[in-house]
Amino acid sequence: QVQVVQSGGGYVQTGGSLRLSCATSARAFSRTAMGWFRQAPGKGREFVAAINWSGGATYYEESVKGRFTVSRDNAKNTVDLEMNGLKPEDTAVYYCATHFSNFGDNAYYTGVSDYDYWGQGTQVTVSS
Repeated sequence: QVQVVQSGGGYVQTGGSLRLSCATSARAFSRTAMGWFRQAPGKGREFVAAINWSGGATYYEESVKGRFTVSRDNAKNTVDLEMNGLKPEDTAVYYCATHFSNFGDNAYYTGVSDYDYWGQGTQVTVSS
């Protein structure tokens, strides 16, 4: 069983910044693509950002491009989501997730069903 543990998040005013971190127990972390999703009250879980196993490819949901940055440290088995210029519409519970990539698979993934294990979720609240 792979554990995915999140940290960070909290409360910030519009325009502020927060950093989310995600650590996994996956022995083959360097072969896992990682994703960040969020879920606002009354809405489904939506894609935010993704990074492939090497960190060489990233992808962002349109509304967060230029404001959010996803990065990873394979030596520490961690992935971070740096969030700048936060807006009230970014308020949600944020989740990170792992996708085990086969050898030669350099892709990132954007679908909820693409991911195998999920973190516990962390609340991000942006006040107006």
